[in-house]
Amino acid sequence: VQLQASGGGLVQAGGSLRLSCAASGSTFGFNAIGWYRQAPGKQRELVASISFGGRTKYADSVKGRFTISRDNAKNTVYLRMNSLKPEDTAVYYCNRDPYEYNFWGRGTLVTVSS
Repeated sequence: VQLQASGGGLVQAGGSLRLSCAASGSTFGFNAIGWYRQAPGKQRELVASISFGGRTKYADSVKGRFTISRDNAKNTVYLRMNSLKPEDTAVYYCNRDPYEYNFWGRGTLVTVSS
């Protein structure tokens, strides 16, 4: 089972993107779902997470710029990214939080140009 991320692309610094993560209901279940990213040469990191009830947490580097949300009826989690910076360039993935190794999908590439 994999969670599929989509919505990435090329955007100029200061721009916005919205990522989507879809999966089966059993994959989401009552688990927290997180957005992770991996920049070239760096380790994958958790940038935002949302519980089934809607409680959110963010990495310090994205607080105030990114917003995570979920639609439990559609088994979809979103990541709204505003005021994007070149250092946000990465492949973005979604997975449970804490992650399940077998749930990693391909991710979606976000490239922010300066």
